[in-house]
Amino acid sequence: MKAAALDHDRRDTFCGKPHDTSACHALALTQGIEKVGRMGNRQDDGVAATGGVSGLSVCLFCGASDGADPAFLTAAAQFGAAMAASRVRMVYGGGGVGLMGAAARAAHEAGGEVLGVMPAFLRRREMLLDEVETLTVPNMHERKRIMFEQSDAFAVFPGGIGTLEEVVELISWRRLELHRKPIVFLNQRGFWNGFFKLIDHTVEERVSPNWLPSTWGVVDTVEAVLPEIRRRLDADYGAAPSSGEVASKA
Repeated sequence: MKAAALDHDRRDTFCGKPHDTSACHALALTQGIEKVGRMGNRQDDGVAATGGVSGLSVCLFCGASDGADPAFLTAAAQFGAAMAASRVRMVYGGGGVGLMGAAARAAHEAGGEVLGVMPAFLRRREMLLDEVETLTVPNMHERKRIMFEQSDAFAVFPGGIGTLEEVVELISWRRLELHRKPIVFLNQRGFWNGFFKLIDHTVEERVSPNWLPSTWGVVDTVEAVLPEIRRRLDADYGAAPSSGEVASKA
């Protein structure tokens, strides 16, 4: 799928159909989803499934701990600024702490478009970022659903068990051929090497197909993340063989 051809295929987050503001807002309210604007002001319309000026939306999965390596926090902020400069909308978990907060704050301050998605019970723990548009949702499942449907691709930065759970689900869905959206890891300081080794182990043990690792990209620098996402969008990367064959041991 070409990046330039994404808009016409988009569907509204709530109803799965081309965007209808009034109908989807009504459905959002019945599902317990609240749209919050800058400084926490309630908005009167549903969220439109549209990206930034470039037409591209990228979801960022990353940690929410302020105790992370300062280099990780700096990288997240650099990525947020890069997304704004490239006119790519950021979709993220809605928090104002850790890598999440650093990235979203930097994107917003650079004039970028940001959409946060925050479960209501986490508003205090992850410190909802009032400066950006945020949806508050009833639970984690709804958070992940909206983040997935509002995004064309995924960037995975260092993070803890929550980040790991999110990306494993994405890869699992890709294994089942439920989506073809690019996934790109920032492997800063070799952070994700242990995870990649585990996946390789499942391939060696013939419980995962040998093509599975090709469904994501790995880069070492912030500057390489968006180009790799665009490359994979243009190439429709990571296509699974029709047989779904699992690797055999050598």
